[in-house]
Amino acid sequence: MAKIAVIGTGYVGSVSGACLADFGNHVICVDTNTEKIESLKKGIIPIYEPGLDVIVEKNSKSTRLSFTTDIASAIKECNVVFIAVGTPPADDGSADLVYVEAAARQIGQLISQYTVIVDKSTVPIGTGRKVTLWIKEELEKRNANVDFDVVSNPEFLREGSAVYDFTHPDRVVIGAESKRALDIMKDVYRSLYLNETPFIETNLESAEMIKYASNAFLAVKITFINEIANLCEKTGADIRAVSKAMGKDGRIGAKFLHPGPGYGGSCFPKDTRALAKIGRDKGEIQDIVETAIEKNEKQKLRAAKKIEAAFGSLAGKTICVLGLAFKPNTDDMRESPAITICEYLCSCGAKLRVFDPAAMKEAQWRLEVIKNSVYYANDEYDAIKGADALVIVTEWNQFRNIDLLKAKELMTSTYFFDLRNIYKPDEVTSSGLKYFCI
Repeated sequence: MAKIAVIGTGYVGSVSGACLADFGNHVICVDTNTEKIESLKKGIIPIYEPGLDVIVEKNSKSTRLSFTTDIASAIKECNVVFIAVGTPPADDGSADLVYVEAAARQIGQLISQYTVIVDKSTVPIGTGRKVTLWIKEELEKRNANVDFDVVSNPEFLREGSAVYDFTHPDRVVIGAESKRALDIMKDVYRSLYLNETPFIETNLESAEMIKYASNAFLAVKITFINEIANLCEKTGADIRAVSKAMGKDGRIGAKFLHPGPGYGGSCFPKDTRALAKIGRDKGEIQDIVETAIEKNEKQKLRAAKKIEAAFGSLAGKTICVLGLAFKPNTDDMRESPAITICEYLCSCGAKLRVFDPAAMKEAQWRLEVIKNSVYYANDEYDAIKGADALVIVTEWNQFRNIDLLKAKELMTSTYFFDLRNIYKPDEVTSSGLKYFCI
């Protein structure tokens, strides 16, 4: 099996490294963060991702998976190097490639044998060519004649189910321009290849575009159903029935047709903005994507204003907010609708009682600007206690089965805002609560 180095132990790097080891490969995960590496060596996972700890423990014990800060020894030992570093958004919306460039240049300074360098990070179209150039520049400085290939292998991992997504993918995309590199990548993913997982073999630019186009389409789909839901509120139509019927159409599909307070997370907001920036730079404006970005931000604010409208004034009110992560089964609050909603409610004079099963630690700094107006509860019922309104922002499973009668007894008023449409209206109103949904 292949010997693989994975540079970066963030979300993508840690999941990819652990799962590649589970496929039978020898994997060394590299990071400059000594504290993170020491934690991973002890089996302590720095992110909340169900099932990842089990795979890390299993493959660490088998010695197929190891962690180090010594990039030189890792690259010397391996013939495949994955770049899985962060690509944070720059001020203009583009992806900042500073960490990708640093990793590529380090590789160029260290490789001594034929190596396949794999772009796993989400990067703009054309990055594979830049990585090739950066590595060549470093090799020239060394007067070294070392053969290598750069491959684009984008990830399609959903936070909260990333381990399953990596081990049971819809497809594996490989942008490679040499048969040698392609054959090695098939060896890396040998267990998936043997299980007849669809492999998309293409060039660098196409593989890079596939990632952006996929995420942008899903973001547009979410934005579309939110637009229809908003229209339903004005016309008397039921968005539940509308989205259910639409989803039965095989040309449309049911996934990502669930209305809510807007999308968030590390992928959709960043990738749509990056694709829009690429479109502007190339003179091909991505109008649909640009509109989806704008409408998504408005949807977050619209959800907050729905709560304000129900009360007339939020001054002096206490609001219970359940769910702070951008989606269930993660602690990630990046661009979460909960941030916009919480900040708006506080700007209107409300006090908050909040709870999330995984994101409470991250919330401490994400909500820093409103910290004097926020109480961090021990559980959902502690958050509900003394609240004038209960607001569900993230659809964690434990929030789907709240004891509504108990909730009513704990609350000082009867407003129930279901921003994910996870309750049936009659179920809530029969308990004496006033039900509001999308």
